[in-house]
Amino acid sequence: MKRIDKIYNYVKEKSENVSMDKLKEIGGFSAQEIGEDLNILRNNASKELNELCRMRKLIKIKGRPVLYFHRNSLENLIQKKIPEEILELENISEITGKYEANQEISPFHYLIGAENSLKNQIEQAKAAILYPPNGLHTLIVGQTGVGKTLFANMMYNYARYIDKLSKDAPFVVFNCADYYNNPQLLLSHIFGHIKGAFTGADTEKQGLVEKANGGILFLDEIHRLPPEGQEMLFYFMDTGTYNKLGETERKRKANVFIIGATTEDPASALLKTFIRRIPITITIPNFDERPMEDKVDIIKHLLSNEAHRVNKAIKISSEAVKALIGSTSYGNIGQLKSNIQLICAKGFLNSINTDNCIEIDFKTLPNNIKNGLISMGARRKESEELWRLVPSHLVITPQGYKELIEEDPYEPPFNLYKIIEDKAAVLREEGMDNESINKFITTDINVHIKCFYDKFKTDGKNRERILKIVDNDILAFAEEVQKVAEERLNRKFTDRFLYALSLHLSAFFNRIQKKTELKHTNVDSIVEDNPKEYKVAVEVKTMIEERFKIKVPKPEVMYLTLLLSSAGDTTNTGRVAVIVAAHGNSTASSMVGVVKKLLEDENVEAIDMPLEVSPKEILEKITEKVKERERGKGALILVDMGSLTGFGSIITEKTGIETRTLEMVSTPLVLEAVRKSSIFEMDLDSIYNSLKDFKGYTSQIEEKVKPGEGVIVTLCTTGEGAALKLKKLVEDIVRNVSEKPVKIVPIGIKNMKEDLDKIAEEQPILATVGAINPKIEAPFISLENLINGDGENIIKNIVRGHNKQDKGHEQQNIVVKELCEDSLKQFLTYLNPEKIISVLIEFVSVLEKSFEKEFSNSMKIRLMLHTACALERMVIKDGLEYKYDKEKIHRDMLKVVKGACDIFKEKLNIQLTEDEIYYIVEMFM
Repeated sequence: MKRIDKIYNYVKEKSENVSMDKLKEIGGFSAQEIGEDLNILRNNASKELNELCRMRKLIKIKGRPVLYFHRNSLENLIQKKIPEEILELENISEITGKYEANQEISPFHYLIGAENSLKNQIEQAKAAILYPPNGLHTLIVGQTGVGKTLFANMMYNYARYIDKLSKDAPFVVFNCADYYNNPQLLLSHIFGHIKGAFTGADTEKQGLVEKANGGILFLDEIHRLPPEGQEMLFYFMDTGTYNKLGETERKRKANVFIIGATTEDPASALLKTFIRRIPITITIPNFDERPMEDKVDIIKHLLSNEAHRVNKAIKISSEAVKALIGSTSYGNIGQLKSNIQLICAKGFLNSINTDNCIEIDFKTLPNNIKNGLISMGARRKESEELWRLVPSHLVITPQGYKELIEEDPYEPPFNLYKIIEDKAAVLREEGMDNESINKFITTDINVHIKCFYDKFKTDGKNRERILKIVDNDILAFAEEVQKVAEERLNRKFTDRFLYALSLHLSAFFNRIQKKTELKHTNVDSIVEDNPKEYKVAVEVKTMIEERFKIKVPKPEVMYLTLLLSSAGDTTNTGRVAVIVAAHGNSTASSMVGVVKKLLEDENVEAIDMPLEVSPKEILEKITEKVKERERGKGALILVDMGSLTGFGSIITEKTGIETRTLEMVSTPLVLEAVRKSSIFEMDLDSIYNSLKDFKGYTSQIEEKVKPGEGVIVTLCTTGEGAALKLKKLVEDIVRNVSEKPVKIVPIGIKNMKEDLDKIAEEQPILATVGAINPKIEAPFISLENLINGDGENIIKNIVRGHNKQDKGHEQQNIVVKELCEDSLKQFLTYLNPEKIISVLIEFVSVLEKSFEKEFSNSMKIRLMLHTACALERMVIKDGLEYKYDKEKIHRDMLKVVKGACDIFKEKLNIQLTEDEIYYIVEMFM
């Protein structure tokens, strides 16, 4: 008897003697236990057990240790058939509990990462659907290709699964980007129109809202809705009524659950009034943020789809898996799916005349996917984990594919394998040899897949992003240059070249304005190595001079030559590593995400720093990333402020790796650093020196202050970032005191004395606000004073004294309001921070009057944040239980706080429990 049969019979016999109660107790049988009883090495037993799982004879129960159980015996115990696609379970209760309750498995169960990277998102989705009476409208945020459409489908399936929607409830999908440049037509699609509503409206038309009545309307790219469309939609969310285009009265009714999806930041892409109507925002992580186990499972699922389609097993090497993962960046799972379809199609072509499985190994991969292996090589920990998950290769069988949604927009409408078979047969009949057939069809495969997936490219959105950084005329000129270069060099350039050229031209014009030159240590051999590119660069030089009427120096021609010759290379070997570290949960990731999308470059790493994380932990993270990314040319560390600025020297001392650090990082600064590192391959000192005075790509136009007006100057490490936030805070304080404007000018500390002198020549400086005292005659207000309340009063008195014009009544504390509102946006899910902030301020005011005491700003902020969270707990019915001695609570204080809490019942219709009030009283005791 074979070893595998011996193991199978053993598990089958043991499983048949297990009761349901016993199964819950033991959970299954381990490879160690089976190996010892049968006198088989544990590794060999484990190998055979996994094969039996793939054959659907056993089922695996993940955990420590991994356990196995006879599949048919488990089905007999639960009296249900286990779906074919389920090969393993997280734990035995996952299936016994659900089946004992005679329930099917939740649709969310099939999502990869359901118990890991998507667990919180799924809980949010369930809460949104379950919220009485009709659920909470939801916004799904994530990059292109992360699976927003799939997630919306799962929400729809879950709503039917729990009978929140009927089984035949509609699920209507609409992409707002299809008509974004024709608002009238877009609104007509969503709400419908009556006859004669506009030219060409010959008949009345049903809208999507009407079609989705009783179900879900999924609006993809919802940020493309024009403001009037957002207004009509949020009115519909509020009232359940709407009107068709051409009607004046909103008398139509529909019950529709709305799910929106966007790739943009909702705060900047959507109206605030619209966002308030969507209380649930679910952020889907991009592929790079998913754990390695998820990435491998996603690849298995996509390969299973191809194996099912072609009815052949697919065998893929671990190096190929590694390259696939490393090559998937800005396109996420959509890009990965395209790559997998491409390599499977090529593998199928090679196996077309055999019954063998489709084999995919590293050497058969296209170059752009092979480069992913280099990218993965820079991530040592992930590489090690991948070797653990995929020791040598994966074998995926045609059975076991689970179709998650009926209509997948990323699924090509053609059978690629049928096309390959038919074309190969025709070419073979014409007498073409196999090598020629392979070459011909490989080209054809690329064309089919590229044409299909091109519709998912976000060129328009990328163009919008670059226009936030460079001027439109520069981008338009760069597009002209790209066309000329493509014609002359007979080469197709990617968007990466276009954006890199735009950034380079912007930086060049800034250098012309400042009369500074760009220096490089390695340009001598450029002309000799790239004669064709140099010839085009000379032509571009003439174009620049004619268009912009400026003289282009010879070094710039060298750089244009280098740009033309290296724009297609995205590997990160032998280049200065760029590490971005910034305070906040996603500040660094956001900047790096933009750079990766625009330049399609992986030679940059983000480190986000939540405020609660200690500097020591951050130092360790940055040190680890520097060691992973560095390739012999050192590392440039871009940081925002604080203790980060001194980390570079510590890292160099610990690791021996040369580093340079620049502070007040911004997206343009990261773009310029990556561009110079990856495209121009500049050395560390050259990049550092060129970026020290970098202020962005647009022309530096100083903010002039009119003669005769006073100014308040805000100081920070530079004139950007935190200084701009500080500027807004001071502006709000000033606006609250006086109708007459006072100019607020942010500056950096680098050239602080010169900047202050320049401002003082034109205007009197009323005060300075910031982290460093410039020691001038005007009053200085520190950040500490600003936060504790004294600084705000000083600013108010200065402005009142300067303008002699008061608004005539006492205003609320701006610092407290601003800081609380910012924090509440992070903490609250269901309550609207902008709505409850005024109620919280009134609550604090009532307490101050009752206690006959003015609270410090820090006390106000603590009190408001705690109380806001308590109110939210009331909304979701998850109030805290007071576990301490209630007899020790001060009775008079309790009475005062209870009285003040009546305001929440009156203004918000929310009543705090007595236990929650005890915790508030504790803050005063």
